[in-house]
Amino acid sequence: MTTKTSTAEFDPNSLASGEGIFGLPFSTEEATQVILPVPWEATVSYREGTSKAPEALMAASRQVDLYDPNIKDAWKLGLAMDKIPQDIVELNAATRKKVSHFLEILEAGNTDDTLLADINAQCEKVNEWVRSRARHFLDQGKLVYAIGGDHSTPLGLIQELAKGEEFGILHIDAHADLRDAYEGFENSHASIMFNALKLPKVTKLVQIGIRDYCEDEIKIIEGSNGRAVLYTDQELKAKEFDGESWKKICEEIISHLPQRVYVSFDVDGLDPKLCPNTGTPVPGGLEFEQTLYLIKEVVRSKRTLIGFDISEVTPGEDEWDANVGARLLFRIANLTALSNGLKPLSNF
Repeated sequence: MTTKTSTAEFDPNSLASGEGIFGLPFSTEEATQVILPVPWEATVSYREGTSKAPEALMAASRQVDLYDPNIKDAWKLGLAMDKIPQDIVELNAATRKKVSHFLEILEAGNTDDTLLADINAQCEKVNEWVRSRARHFLDQGKLVYAIGGDHSTPLGLIQELAKGEEFGILHIDAHADLRDAYEGFENSHASIMFNALKLPKVTKLVQIGIRDYCEDEIKIIEGSNGRAVLYTDQELKAKEFDGESWKKICEEIISHLPQRVYVSFDVDGLDPKLCPNTGTPVPGGLEFEQTLYLIKEVVRSKRTLIGFDISEVTPGEDEWDANVGARLLFRIANLTALSNGLKPLSNF
C-alpha cells in the first residue's frame, strides 16, 4: 500500500514520488486543473496506437523536471489526471474491430448502414462520457483539459465549454479536420473542427501549420465569412523565408483570436521528427519551442486560455512521442493556469 505524499512533504527536485501525473501530490479533488484521459482511437484511418497515450503520458511525465523558468513554483498550480476509464479502453478495442470490418466493406465498394450506425453510436457514448466528466469538474470551478486518443476525443469538452461564454479555437495540426463525417463516421478524428464549428459559441477557428487538406475543406473556410482562418505550413514558412520574424507572425495570428481561447493541439502539427509515431505524420510542421512561443504569446496578449487538448500521441516502442507529449502537457497546463490568474506573473 502506498502512502500519499503531502504538499508540504513534496520535493520537486527529487525523483517523482507523488502518485499523480508528473509525480505531483494532488488528487482530482484537490487540483485546480484536471486532465481527462480519453483512450479512444476507434475511427483512426492510418496507424494505430494513440489510445495508449494516456497511460504512456502518465509514465513519461514522471521523468519531467518540474522547474518552469516562466513560472516560479509551477508544480504548486495543482494539476491532476482523472483515472483512465477501463470501460472506454474495452469499448475502443471492440469498436475498432467493427471499424476495420466496415472499412473493408467500403473498400470493396459497398456499405453497411446498420454497422455504421452502431459505430457512430459507440463514438457518441465516448463523447457523452467526456461531456459528463468535463461537466463534473467544470462545475467545481476547475480548469479541464483532455488528452487523447485520436483528435475526435476532445469534442465533448469543447461542447461543454460552449455552454458558457463565446470563445475561439487555436488549432495546431497538420490537417484541417473539417471533413463532414469522414468515411461516414460522424465523430471522426478528421471531423473534429467541422463539428466544433456547429457550436454557435465557437466564434473563431484559427488553424496553424496545416499542410494536408482537401478542396472541400478549403471551401468551408472560404465560405465561413472570416469565422475560420487558415495559416498553412507553406504560408508560415514563406513568411519566415521572406524575413518576417516568428514574433510578428504570432502577433498576426493572435489578432484573429477573441478574448477567450481554447487550444486544440494535434501533435502531427509538429515536425515529424518530434513525434514520428503519430498516426498520420506529414512532412513540415512546427518546432517544439516555436509552438510553445505562440501559446505563450497568446497569454502575453492578456487573452485567457479556457482549456486545451493534446491528441494523436502514439507512444511507439521507444516512447519518444510520449516524452515530447508529456513536456508539452506540463508547459501548456502551466501557461493556461497563468492566463487564468492561478499564479502571479514571475520572470515572464
